[in-house]
Amino acid sequence: MLGYVVGEEMCPYRLVLEHVTSRWGVLVLIELRERSYRFSELRRAIGRVSEKMLTQTLQTLERDGLVHRDAKPVIPPRVDYSLTDLGREAAEQVLALALWTENRMDDVEKARKAYDEARS
Repeated sequence: MLGYVVGEEMCPYRLVLEHVTSRWGVLVLIELRERSYRFSELRRAIGRVSEKMLTQTLQTLERDGLVHRDAKPVIPPRVDYSLTDLGREAAEQVLALALWTENRMDDVEKARKAYDEARS
């Protein structure tokens, strides 16, 4: 079963799951499915993400082997981000969940309304 916690440490797969399904991780993976992006382009495409959070998210996903950082030795410096094969696989899974959420939003809204009405 998913979710084993050993002492104070999370199982490694649970930590990767958190990275992939984090607020910004999901959006980075989905956006990078289409093409590689420069940092500023990716930030604009995602919207409302701080430079610090996007940097941290990209570094985490790069460390996990999901994102490739390509720093070109030019002036001014150019860095492109793209998905690795592993990242592309993860992005497809995240996209499926995002599409399911979008398609089932009416049902979620009905459930929320029923819940709220029962509590009032």
